[in-house]
Amino acid sequence: QVQLVESGGGSVQAGGSLRLSCVASRYTYYMGWFRQAPGKEREGVAGYGVGATRYADSVKDRFFVSRDFAKNTLYLQMNSLKPDDTGMYYCAADTRVLSSQVEASKLTYWGQGTQVTVSA
Repeated sequence: QVQLVESGGGSVQAGGSLRLSCVASRYTYYMGWFRQAPGKEREGVAGYGVGATRYADSVKDRFFVSRDFAKNTLYLQMNSLKPDDTGMYYCAADTRVLSSQVEASKLTYWGQGTQVTVSA
């Protein structure tokens, strides 16, 4: 079992920044961020796995993911936030060797989520 704990969400005005953190209870091969807005499907934001990290088109050049392997921690630096970035942000992980672009439905471990709200 792997426990994931996210933190760093909050409310911010458009143009602002937030940094999310996800701490895993142990090492996993794959770690990534997903988000879900009200009434919408969960979408991938960025992930660490096989292959280069890929960002969703909607967050390219604004969001940056990094990983501290020594601390089993994944970060998401979010800059130039927009109201469309509002949603619940989830950290996901898996011990299997998976692609950086793996679908959410294939991932085993999920955090409880952290809310991000961006006001206009």
